Amino acid sequence: MEFQEFSAKTVSDCITEACTTLGVPSDRLVYEVVTEGSTGFIGIGAKPAIIKARVKSEEEMVAAVEEEAISQKAALEAEKIAMEAKNEVVDEKAFEAKKEAIDAKVTEATAPKETGRGGKVLTDEEIEEVKAAADKFLKDVFASMQMEVEVTSEFARLDNTLSIDLAGDDMGVLIGRRGQTLDSLQYLVSLVVNKGTHEYIRVKVDTENYRKRRKDTLENLAKNQAYKVKSTRRSVVLEPMNPYERRIIHSALQNDNYVTTHSEGEEPYRKVVITLKK
Repeated sequence: MEFQEFSAKTVSDCITEACTTLGVPSDRLVYEVVTEGSTGFIGIGAKPAIIKARVKSEEEMVAAVEEEAISQKAALEAEKIAMEAKNEVVDEKAFEAKKEAIDAKVTEATAPKETGRGGKVLTDEEIEEVKAAADKFLKDVFASMQMEVEVTSEFARLDNTLSIDLAGDDMGVLIGRRGQTLDSLQYLVSLVVNKGTHEYIRVKVDTENYRKRRKDTLENLAKNQAYKVKSTRRSVVLEPMNPYERRIIHSALQNDNYVTTHSEGEEPYRKVVITLKK
């Protein structure tokens, strides 16, 4: 997975935003600090902290577990040697049990996984319950809006993603301004399906291929504004966007040799800024 850039007030906030956006805990994150940021003088001249982050691969996770196991075993041996040097009684069985527990963790980490995140696999029954919960919630919402909407859902075991497609008349109402209503529906469905589950389920709600069309629009916007920055040599501040849309802009320009991007402001008015590379 390629590095993505995240910006916030502090490095800690950057890490939190990266974990939220990528949907992983902090121990699954690889990051590099681009700049620590600064508060400026009474807020004047403040600069955001910036990091580049990506999700650790399964190979990296396994390597980390194996390295930790070697370190733990070495510590056990050192403890045992120290006890023997002091003529203290060594409980061989207890030491062997600790070593076996360490080996068990390595075995669990290196065992083949059926999900992309290496977590527990949802059963067919659990998947059907998740889909039914999402379907019921959405139909209740549409009934209150007096709208007839067809709900179709698919579940991908590889990355625990529930994809929901909505079809019907006047879907523009459900999309809302710049997809805000669709994003709200997606967020609420995520809360519903993740209540009480042992594995985090990513939810994607779409209608009339809006997500793809919006992505294409934002990528074109990013390239056009990057060209403007190169031509005028002045930074460009884009309109406020949600984290998903900001990520599209960052990704579209991350390999550009002449411009760089970062985010400024507080949610929900956080904006992407495109600037020339120094």
